[in-house]
Amino acid sequence: LSLGEAKNLPTYPGPNKMRDCYCTVNLDQEEVFRTKIVEKSLCPFYGEDFYCEIPRTFRHLSFYIFDRDVFRRDSIIGKVAIQKEDLQKYHNRDTWFQLQHVDADSEVQGKVHLELRLSEVITDTGVVCHKLATRVLECQGLPIVNGQCDPYATVTLAGPSRQSEAKKTKVKKKTNNPHFDEVFYFEVTRPSSYNKKSHFDIEDVDEVDKMEIRVDLWNASNLKFGDEFLGELRLPLKFLRQSSSYEAWYFLQPRDNGNKSLKPDDLGSLRLNVVYTEDHVFSSDYYSPLRDLLLKSADVEPVSASAAHILGEVCREKQEAAIPLVRLFLHYGRIVPFISAIANAEVKRTQKLFTSRDPNTIFRGNSLTSKCIDETMKLAGMHYLQVTLKPIIDEICQVHKPCEIDPVKLKDGENLENNRENLRQYVDRIFTVITKSGVSCPTVMCDIFFSLRESAAKRFQGDLDVRYTAVSSFIFLRFFAPAILSPNLFQLTPHHPDPQTSRTLTLISKTIQTLGSLSKSKSASFKESYMATFYDYFNEQKYADAVKNFLDLISSSGRRDHKSIEQPILLKEGFMIKRAQGRKRFGMKNFKKRWFRLTNHEFTYQKSKGDHPLCSIPIENILAVERLEEESFKMKNMFQVIQPERRVLYIQANNCVEAKDWIDILTKVSQCNKKRLTVYHPSAYLNGHWLCCKATADNTPGCTPCTGGLPANIQLDIDGDRETERIYSLFNSYMSKLEKMQEACGSKSVYDGPEEEEYSTFIIDDPKETYKTLKLIIEGVGTLEQEHAQYKRDKFKKTKYGSQEHPIGDKSFQTYIRQQSEISAHSI
Repeated sequence: LSLGEAKNLPTYPGPNKMRDCYCTVNLDQEEVFRTKIVEKSLCPFYGEDFYCEIPRTFRHLSFYIFDRDVFRRDSIIGKVAIQKEDLQKYHNRDTWFQLQHVDADSEVQGKVHLELRLSEVITDTGVVCHKLATRVLECQGLPIVNGQCDPYATVTLAGPSRQSEAKKTKVKKKTNNPHFDEVFYFEVTRPSSYNKKSHFDIEDVDEVDKMEIRVDLWNASNLKFGDEFLGELRLPLKFLRQSSSYEAWYFLQPRDNGNKSLKPDDLGSLRLNVVYTEDHVFSSDYYSPLRDLLLKSADVEPVSASAAHILGEVCREKQEAAIPLVRLFLHYGRIVPFISAIANAEVKRTQKLFTSRDPNTIFRGNSLTSKCIDETMKLAGMHYLQVTLKPIIDEICQVHKPCEIDPVKLKDGENLENNRENLRQYVDRIFTVITKSGVSCPTVMCDIFFSLRESAAKRFQGDLDVRYTAVSSFIFLRFFAPAILSPNLFQLTPHHPDPQTSRTLTLISKTIQTLGSLSKSKSASFKESYMATFYDYFNEQKYADAVKNFLDLISSSGRRDHKSIEQPILLKEGFMIKRAQGRKRFGMKNFKKRWFRLTNHEFTYQKSKGDHPLCSIPIENILAVERLEEESFKMKNMFQVIQPERRVLYIQANNCVEAKDWIDILTKVSQCNKKRLTVYHPSAYLNGHWLCCKATADNTPGCTPCTGGLPANIQLDIDGDRETERIYSLFNSYMSKLEKMQEACGSKSVYDGPEEEEYSTFIIDDPKETYKTLKLIIEGVGTLEQEHAQYKRDKFKKTKYGSQEHPIGDKSFQTYIRQQSEISAHSI
């Protein structure tokens, strides 16, 4: 998600009319992300990106704009809610959405399981009446309201000439997945003599058709405002005329009494860019032919005839191809030979195109090589950035020293010389930590840089600096400089920095980029005279020497990663709620909010950020990290960190995305621990027994196999099948281009004259080899396409509308049924 900006928000009723606004991202009603607060604006600019794997089903992706109120609860200005089935309409394009009014009765999520039975009852006097039995079985996925959910249901039989009578279930405490299993009886028709053949009195039939059963879900509240509405379901009774018994799952619906008086443009609008992908991934053996073809790309001569290179040629954007390719090659440990092969080919091509043999032209464009290296650095270098840049970036964001050196932009009271000195100190410190960090640079990056250096030096033997510029164009220009400029995109800060900090980071990034470029005339590379003047501070040989020493270190062959990094790397931190571990014999095992901190050495928690740790768990003592079933403490988003001697730390995260992130990263850092468990208890040990297996001894071995988790090595921290499925989808969507490329190969091999214009967009060095590969790609994609079609047909046959997976009211499933019916009709 890219959250751009909001505009034309309604004015605040107070004298200054401005608002302090932030935006939240929600899966249904569960908040998973929050932007920074933009103060005193009716057109706030956020410019924040958020990426997450979605760990559960959802109906709406929602965005809420809030106005911060220091004294009371923050007030909601408006929302944008996109139905899951509509996400494809807005896929990967900037869209302005009108903010909608937020009505408590329209905020609905969850589903309910009902059974209805219409039956004849003979009374003591021998006459017949018809009764309706409504069984409320259970609900799932109800929202958490003000930190809890104490749900109950009311059931009403309503009709035009009936006094509606509501019947109520018991309240289920602290759960959003309540099991009710309660039956309510309603008299539907007046008693009639038993000899009538009709199910109903003739006079009652129309009336029955107008009746409906209504189920309302409520959250029992202790507040004076009354109970909160959670959703409703209205079912007409006429559908029971065909069958006297009916049982199904239904999505809860909002009440249709929202405030309609507000015009849609009263609340302003929000600019969003949403990219949503959903893949169906088969088991590994389905992908073997396509995967093997891709993985041998590095060995194909020439590399332009390989499957991976062809993917880069047919994709509209090279980035589209680079992301799944890099992840696949990293997973199978083939990334270095592949990048070496395509980099070599690019250097040869540069030599042919530019007779002057200008080495500065290599790796500068948005080629497949540069995009693949960018993606590898992002994946493999994330921790490297954390340990080098994060401490100083945090300081710059918090201290707000003035660093503006453009005389035109100086604020009143600022001194140009002081600002220059502040900026110089920041640049000096960042330059020093970068150039002294060579030993921490990940092995995979060093091996790629060695390959680039060797390739460039071999091709441009007359230029001694090319061995440095080939590497610096990536490590400085495309890695450190962008991370300094936009730290939020590299997970160095949670939010886009404020305008003053952003300006400081821009000036630092420009200077670091130029320092790392090793160009001959540095001052001339600045368009602005004030930047050229500032750069004079750094026009000393010691800076150029430090850059060369650093580049030599990170591009030397045979270097291996140092496992013992003295400085701990901060991996993740934040507030969560933990349950006391019961160290004291008579201590209370209650829940408390704590600041958790994870480094590559230990997992700690303290009362507040910066306090002395109350508890420290060395990474080698983490034996398993698993989800905790909700029934244990009637709390959502809980997980457990299992330690030696069966000691367990129970923790509740803020939302489902946060819980998944913590479980993933804790599992990853502890994956190589020698004593890792193979089994665990999915529930807690309470009241003298384990809730899951009912074993009474607290040291009983687990009853459930541990999940696989994430491997510790970045090269394995990827699902290879999922990446191959992504690549299949790309090839499939660009099938017409693959076929055009095949035509071009045929045309070239038969008639090797001037290139026909329509084929000149493709790089084809060897038409015969390229044709062979294309044939295998098209066959492999065709086979997978057939498998997907068969899977959809089977799913269509097996799926029942009204089941737990596809409740009645599921619009995406209704659309799917309609599409499948059309496909079936067409094939017939």
